[in-house]
Amino acid sequence: MRVMEIAKRLDVTAETVRFYTRIGVLQPTKNKINGYREFSEKDFIRLRFVLNARQLGFSVGDIKEILAHADKKQSPCPTVRRLIDQRLHETERRFTETQKLRDRMQQAVAQWSQRPNKAPTGNMICHLIEEFAAED
Repeated sequence: MRVMEIAKRLDVTAETVRFYTRIGVLQPTKNKINGYREFSEKDFIRLRFVLNARQLGFSVGDIKEILAHADKKQSPCPTVRRLIDQRLHETERRFTETQKLRDRMQQAVAQWSQRPNKAPTGNMICHLIEEFAAED
């Protein structure tokens, strides 16, 4: 199957297929007659796995590590468990930071609705941001 065929089957762009080929996750053969890359069913299964793993938050590096175990016929499950724990911890930290940012934004919206507009001066660009930052 060619790039467009595998892309269509997985509902991704051809560039996605090319990217994973470029970084060595997929290893299509080259047609000796026309030089086109030809992807096998194994490539299809591998790319489907990659896309599923990406939806779970695994990085490309994580996926390469998982695939390396699988390629050696070793169970990648311990690695998957360790990595998902790490990704979950990172996600929870980012989520907490995002909640704090949302709270600050809500506070800014409430305060700024009562403040007048001011033109910039030589010492100030937008008093809303500058005064809000100074209050911290």
